[in-house]
Amino acid sequence: MTTRGSLERIGDRWRLRFRRELRHDPDRVWRALTSTDELAAWFPDGIRGEWQVGARLTFGSDHVGEFHGEVLRVEPPRVLEYTWGPDVLRWEIEPTAAGSVLTLLDTFVEQGKAARDGAGWHVCLDALEAHLDDAQPAADPSTVWTSVHPEYVSDFGPEASSIGPPG
Repeated sequence: MTTRGSLERIGDRWRLRFRRELRHDPDRVWRALTSTDELAAWFPDGIRGEWQVGARLTFGSDHVGEFHGEVLRVEPPRVLEYTWGPDVLRWEIEPTAAGSVLTLLDTFVEQGKAARDGAGWHVCLDALEAHLDDAQPAADPSTVWTSVHPEYVSDFGPEASSIGPPG
């Protein structure tokens, strides 16, 4: 069963936290986080750029256009951190006897988008797990988002739900 993410306040910012136990070793998960071809299978935007500290990243998709980020930390195969527009995404991979644990931390300013983005990352992480398992996602991403979003609204409350679904 997939675990939902949680929301926490960090000073004047907010942070979504997701933790997924994966049946794959850290090197395999790292490739899924950093390879352009693998990112296309599960990440919400295309990514162009080098995974080197200080490097500029370009993100883009049909629904949001193009925007930028910067690589903040690269420690293969354990930590990857970068800005994604105004958000800071931090991916942590810990080895386990059965594979690894992946933690995603998404830090941002606008509390109102927490439920929307929580549901979005939930969908992306489900797709990542399916990709790692060489399987198709269990359902259409928009169907999954629509089904889990009300749970995030309930968990996080009305202040974290004032910004609606993506266009």
